[in-house]
Amino acid sequence: MGIRVAIVGATGLVGGEFLKILEQRRFSVDDLRLYASDRSAGKKLSFMGQDLEVSETVEDSFGGVDIALFSAGADISRRFAPIAARAGAVVIDNSSAFRMDTQVPLVVPEVNARDIRSHVGIIANPNCSTIQMVVALNPLHEVSPIKRIVVSTYQAVSGTGAAAMDELREQTAQLMDGEAAQVTPRAYPHQIAFNALPFVEGFLENDYTTEEWKLVEETRRILHDSEMPVCATCVRVPVYVGHGEAVNVEFGQPMSPQEAREILSRAPGVKVLDSPRDGLYPQPISSAGTDDVFVGRIRQDFSHPNGLVMWVVADNLRKGAALNAVQIAEVVVKEEILSTPKRR
Repeated sequence: MGIRVAIVGATGLVGGEFLKILEQRRFSVDDLRLYASDRSAGKKLSFMGQDLEVSETVEDSFGGVDIALFSAGADISRRFAPIAARAGAVVIDNSSAFRMDTQVPLVVPEVNARDIRSHVGIIANPNCSTIQMVVALNPLHEVSPIKRIVVSTYQAVSGTGAAAMDELREQTAQLMDGEAAQVTPRAYPHQIAFNALPFVEGFLENDYTTEEWKLVEETRRILHDSEMPVCATCVRVPVYVGHGEAVNVEFGQPMSPQEAREILSRAPGVKVLDSPRDGLYPQPISSAGTDDVFVGRIRQDFSHPNGLVMWVVADNLRKGAALNAVQIAEVVVKEEILSTPKRR
């Protein structure tokens, strides 16, 4: 018997990826409902050769739904996810609304799929930059426990949304045409074309950004180590799709680059591309439209005897968002944990 699925935020970038991935992975959908804001109601989206109409998200949208995939922003999730859960759906939420709620599992299936069983109606999808980092690091962590992580991210504009992608195209064209005076930032506080902004989301009182603090707190939750030292710097770069991360990791015991390559080559969801002298290393442009987390430039950290440095890349819209959510849904279905107690 097929599963009754609702997508909230169906007309957004991640919503579009939900549709592609459900179709590509042949998820057993018996009934698919598409929801968005009232501005998008009436639009048609294609799924499995059929045009489906988008409806406005309202309180009565979730009757009979088994799984609700949310990617419409934290405010919408806070309002409608508890309603969907009370109606009997398992909500898999891509926003930040519930990630730090201790009663809501925060899940990357390759890392902590067993946490899904503790859900009481809502499961949180981590931040895109967190997902790819823990997929790459957890197989190493299981062999030699990690003592400290320092990460710098280089994040694509699609993480901000379609308007930011349009802005990058527009600014690039203006600058190439010698029209620098016409460049007007809207999605970002400064020009993004031919630039790099050390600003991803808002600043906190400690001078870190919310994106940086997500990497800290979410990594600790997913790896079940509330005290793990994690330091992050997040940078927005003029790339359409694909986040890159320079990761410096300190282990409890020494680990050679070759050992790390061998471990990662066997890890689920990871592809090692590491022959830099032959020009082989992960690149955002080649990660777009793919499902794996790519790891390369694995090398010794000569500043610490137990340290390694690596470069990690993934498609932020797929593994960083939609794919991870669908993988959670697949576990929910496979392990027959659709029925939930009604906490919210």
